[in-house]
Amino acid sequence: MLDRLDHSLRARPERPAVLSATRTGATRVSATRGELAELADAFAAALHARGLRPGDTVGVAVRPGPRALAVLLALWRLGLRGAVLDPGAGAEVLRARLALARPALVLADAAAQAVAGWARAPARRARLELPELAGLGPVATVGPRLPGCAPALDLGAPRLGVPVYAGGPDGSDAVIVFTSGTTSRPRAVVHTRAGLAAGMETVSALFTGDPDGPVTGDAYAPSTADRRRAVVPGEPVLGGTFFVLVPSLTSGAPVALPARSPAVLARQLRRLRPRDTYLTPPQLRDALGAGARFRGRVWTGSAPASATLLDRVREAGADEAWGVYALTELFPAAAVESREKAAFTGTGDLVGAPLPGVRAVPDADGQLLLAGPAARDRYLGEEPDPWVRTGDRAHLDGAGRIVLEGRCKDMVLRRAENIYPGLYEPGLHVPGVELGVLVGVPAGDGDERLVAVVQPRRGVAEPALRAALSGPLREMGTARPDALLFADIPLSGRSRKPDRAAVSALAAGLLRAGRGGRA
Repeated sequence: MLDRLDHSLRARPERPAVLSATRTGATRVSATRGELAELADAFAAALHARGLRPGDTVGVAVRPGPRALAVLLALWRLGLRGAVLDPGAGAEVLRARLALARPALVLADAAAQAVAGWARAPARRARLELPELAGLGPVATVGPRLPGCAPALDLGAPRLGVPVYAGGPDGSDAVIVFTSGTTSRPRAVVHTRAGLAAGMETVSALFTGDPDGPVTGDAYAPSTADRRRAVVPGEPVLGGTFFVLVPSLTSGAPVALPARSPAVLARQLRRLRPRDTYLTPPQLRDALGAGARFRGRVWTGSAPASATLLDRVREAGADEAWGVYALTELFPAAAVESREKAAFTGTGDLVGAPLPGVRAVPDADGQLLLAGPAARDRYLGEEPDPWVRTGDRAHLDGAGRIVLEGRCKDMVLRRAENIYPGLYEPGLHVPGVELGVLVGVPAGDGDERLVAVVQPRRGVAEPALRAALSGPLREMGTARPDALLFADIPLSGRSRKPDRAAVSALAAGLLRAGRGGRA
């Protein structure tokens, strides 16, 4: 698909490719399709002129946008391996993992160099951290160069004779991505060119409603014809991830990067009216809180998305609201539409049927194993393994759909009973709840108290929520929490998932202060 994107960009060079928003939400063209292709050509020539050859590793510390996409297109064209240096992964993790694959060159914009240098202290307070980039390898600046930055990448390098990697989407390495810093053991995930291409084809089929695309349950299954009618080349898509940018641009659609401010994002959505919107659950909650309205289809992933959240998105105007189950190791794995999810009456969190080519099997301990063409090849420094151990407990229902039961490491031990929060947390998301989690709080002698921590939506009174939660809490049976607390739930990691360790500490403090009520 990256090869097709390269050709597609050159076919209509005058059309917008990447869009952004002003503070009023007005659309601004950040790059046309021709400018994106031109930038990729310049990066490829510069990297080749520096002596980089197929198989070499290039560290990439560039903010999402036209430059980052052009860098990745250049790496693909030359057969280079990109190591995405995410400030959210942590400096020590990046340094340790990249010792196994020292970059021949690090491409960094001025912002990344600031995080790794003079702005290190304030960046750490925002949970962003990069190691000293020069300690990883030679550094070249991409984009505007500020005082103190490394020398700029030479975009005037001769382009004649720059080769195109002949291997296509083969088994050679394409990219190294680090798992979220919220995991107990952050690792460097290696995807091959074939795996990366397979993942993007799956996303494209999901977006376009390919006949071989996702199989949904009987509760809601929009027809292929209905879904295809929604895909009109040239209509904008809103989303900032690589897996959204590439398939959308290849299809001819311009992609708008989501505004960071919820208020600006709400205005951007109103003006842009994208046909497809991809936002993380925290972004969706923030946008809804700012009064955002949606159109077409909305997709969300990277963190748990409750049926209540998806229903709120449809109430805000979306025709369809989809939850996508994806991992750094395999993107995407499954998908479910809001009406199918809302109709599910079993215990656990329905995330949908495995997408075409994805195999899903629980192991003997109940942990979900996944395999498929888009799965990572291996972890850096380890042997290839076709099965991805997700760390999620799960089972397959009678229709073959994946139902999550919670993270294996989140198990709570109460009175000799193993309780997996993910089985019961969907019950906390009644109308008026922004976010709800179950955590264990030490109770002495190795035992734990099970505490429900619920974050109300703005303007919702706690007594009303307590009454609304009484039924769902009672239905949890032997897993009924010992206490119910109302508080803002701390988030962490690049996906802004609930920080369970922080929530547990918060709950312990509130209980000591006498704030908790019986569930």
